[in-house]
Amino acid sequence: MPMTQVNGANLHYHVTGDGMPIVFVHPPILNQEIFNYQKAQLADRYKVVLFDVRGHGQSFYSKTPVKVPVIAEDMKQLLDELEIEQAVVCGYSAGSLIALEALLTYPERFVGGILVSGMSQMTDWVHRSRVRLASGLTRIKAKRLLGGSVGWTNADMNVTFNNLYQGAVNGHASNIHQYYRECIDYSCTDRLHAIKQPMLLMYGKNDVHYHAYAKVLDERLPNRDLIFINDVGHHIVTKAPRTMHRLLNDWMERHFTGTLPDSRWENFVQDVPDYLPDADTPTARHGMQEI
Repeated sequence: MPMTQVNGANLHYHVTGDGMPIVFVHPPILNQEIFNYQKAQLADRYKVVLFDVRGHGQSFYSKTPVKVPVIAEDMKQLLDELEIEQAVVCGYSAGSLIALEALLTYPERFVGGILVSGMSQMTDWVHRSRVRLASGLTRIKAKRLLGGSVGWTNADMNVTFNNLYQGAVNGHASNIHQYYRECIDYSCTDRLHAIKQPMLLMYGKNDVHYHAYAKVLDERLPNRDLIFINDVGHHIVTKAPRTMHRLLNDWMERHFTGTLPDSRWENFVQDVPDYLPDADTPTARHGMQEI
């Protein structure tokens, strides 16, 4: 896969497919391998753009600290390098922080957003404690232990685990540590109202700790569709990719090709067999309509 220098960083990236570009952003210690299902199954409709965050995977060590605005600028300059005028950005887990920052800072370039198990800031003590532990492990250079744990929880089979684990141990401990620290320190919650681009929010119904984050985004983003997927937790990109892609495809058609009327979208989401929240989860909204 090719390398390019943008914003003072040497980034490892991959582009495949044609159509509306979608840029995928991974969370700390993982790399673009987490999106292998998206690369394989979406490239027939879209230009899929993957990259390793600076200091992660096969991207080079970064002397510049890994901060959310820095990664957002990296993405914008990567679009420049690839001669892509506009794209949709998809952030998974903590990668959603990067996606939101890119949407806020470069609205003319990132014209839509997809957040999968996303958040605008990390506030609950459970995840803050886990991130502090992960950050501490990078301090003592325990990448193999941390990579094995994160790879195992995200993997759906041994091949996926091996790919994720190898990507994790290839990263640079200090840069991984910086990204983890950003997950604790960064917040754009107070600026969410400024994101006018269409947004698709997807959460696993079993990912109960993230439902509060879904509620915040649902209440503050002016133009969003919120969906809960049954029988899956946090790791939708690897453990429910087909459902994710069905929803993503119809949402993209609705907002960017004009081929899907709202009535078909409403019927479609009600017919998807493996989702919908109950009274214990935040309200699901599609546009401004409750279902």
